[in-house]
Amino acid sequence: MKRSSPTRQRLAALALFGIPLFTYPLLSLPGGSLGGIPAGYLYLFGVWAGLIAMAAWVAEGRSK
Repeated sequence: MKRSSPTRQRLAALALFGIPLFTYPLLSLPGGSLGGIPAGYLYLFGVWAGLIAMAAWVAEGRSK
């Protein structure tokens, strides 16, 4: 069986780490608002942007 590259394994682990962050119990925790923006939206898009940033960081890897 062909072995996966370390980058592919790290991206899979990141996806498995991110899935629970989008489940109902965690999405229902933030309450109130900040600057007129509901905290739930800030949480949702903050986690989403963070996962994208981490995936980009992992994908770039050690190219040097």
